[in-house]
Amino acid sequence: MALKSTIFKLDLQIADLDRNYYGNHTLTIARHPSETDERMMMRVVAFILHADEALTFGKGLSTEDEPDLLRKDLTGSIAEWIDVGLPDEKRIRRACGRADHVAIIAYGARATEIWWQQNRAAFERQEKLTVYQISPEDATALTALTARNMQLQCTLQEGELWLIMGEHNLRITPVTLTSAREKN
Repeated sequence: MALKSTIFKLDLQIADLDRNYYGNHTLTIARHPSETDERMMMRVVAFILHADEALTFGKGLSTEDEPDLLRKDLTGSIAEWIDVGLPDEKRIRRACGRADHVAIIAYGARATEIWWQQNRAAFERQEKLTVYQISPEDATALTALTARNMQLQCTLQEGELWLIMGEHNLRITPVTLTSAREKN
């Protein structure tokens, strides 16, 4: 018998002062049986950093040709492709060919440093790509907030993400490893 996904409910209030985006989102997140709480919460961070009414979660770990999150424009083209973790360089190159913008939320202690050093030159050539790194300490603190029903208030300002959930306050500072460039 196949294991089923675990369903999480998230009421999310976002005040993104950097992008002038303010919104309330009620999200249903399916955590694949092989997905960790840490990875699921990184998908939540990715949603917060790129929040938009049209942003949706992908089909999950079992679907290889789809991102963790995506936003399509009105024509159905992929405007934003977002992956979490340490994706393969070939996958990211293909994503940059399919989407207007690609973002990666990298996390995972020493493995992230090795992955970045191995792929840095190739990633820096991709004009549509932005790569963020979340520190192991921030990832651990965020994972501690995981619950089946969550109410999260988020404020983004000057690149810092402030999260409030009940009595817990958490500051996450994503480090931008490379940033998408505007076309000339």
